[in-house]
Amino acid sequence: MRARRAAPATTLASGLLAAALALSACSGAAPPPATGPGSSRPAASASTSAAPSASAAASTSAGSGASSGSTPTPSRPATPPDPASVPAQIASRYEGGNLRLGRERGSTDAYRQYYATYESNGLTISGRINIPRGTGPFPAIVLAHGYVDPAEYTNGETMLRERDFLARQGYVTLHIDYRNHAQSDRDPTNDADLRAGYTADAINAALALKKAQVVDPDRIALVGRSMGGGVVYSALVVRPGLFRAAVAYSPVSSDTVDNFDRWVRRDADRSGVARRVIARLGTPEAEPARWATTSPRTSFARITEPLLIHHGTADEDCPIAWSAATVRALRADGKDVTYFVYPGQRHTFTSQWPLSIRRTTAFLDAHLR
Repeated sequence: MRARRAAPATTLASGLLAAALALSACSGAAPPPATGPGSSRPAASASTSAAPSASAAASTSAGSGASSGSTPTPSRPATPPDPASVPAQIASRYEGGNLRLGRERGSTDAYRQYYATYESNGLTISGRINIPRGTGPFPAIVLAHGYVDPAEYTNGETMLRERDFLARQGYVTLHIDYRNHAQSDRDPTNDADLRAGYTADAINAALALKKAQVVDPDRIALVGRSMGGGVVYSALVVRPGLFRAAVAYSPVSSDTVDNFDRWVRRDADRSGVARRVIARLGTPEAEPARWATTSPRTSFARITEPLLIHHGTADEDCPIAWSAATVRALRADGKDVTYFVYPGQRHTFTSQWPLSIRRTTAFLDAHLR
């Protein structure tokens, strides 16, 4: 079994974090070592105002208007929405907080970097945070990474370029590991729930940052790549108004069926997950309406934030046609979306990454500065 997370020490509560920013050493055990690099293959992802679910209004009372002496018909209990559905995620409560810093490692002349943990609806999620040197409060960015096999993933191993660049521009960057990764707590139902928990983790990361003295609570953005791009779509739908802006790099589809068919249903190694999902939802062909409730695309009308999407024409993992369809759907709903296409770029940007990150920084500065 892999080692669990080490106990973190320093908290981001007022006073203690101020001491951290004053360059005092951050106490606490280092995160336990983890093994090996992970695969870069993305996977399906499917978080929030505490609005009631649509099904809550389904129960109706019978008997009004019945003749005198008639027996009222009992109301039928409302069927709760499936946990993978957008209505279920909207109805959930999100209580992110308790952002704590562990050992400092990887700091530069521009920022200090720490192992970090925070609470996400009863689970402790690990990650890494970069805090610019200087006087805050700073704008902040939650970074949602793409798929890496959770059994091989190590704390903060992805999105290194984005974290470094954006922290050097004066942004606090919180790269989240997600549940079931690194030193995060385990959630055995997450895969069968179409990984809705990842969206909850991103939402709760933003709520935790809002309570941190070093962060301006009104200036928080979300950046995700690949599977994390799907997290971006879902988080914007589920909790409109939480983020000021969002960016998706090489994202998965905003239609859950595309992702399920590509990485779960046709993968022999995930046949058990596919069977559990289909046993609950039915197949996409037989139950298209139920599957539609799990797709952020069907609820794009809820989005209030500006969104930037980057995609390469040679993406071998997430077809660029997916982003084209997402952009069409967003624009059909009148949403503020900027879409950049990069000729010849594959799933992981190479030669045009510098251009993409400059565009990302300009976009974030326009909405968070």
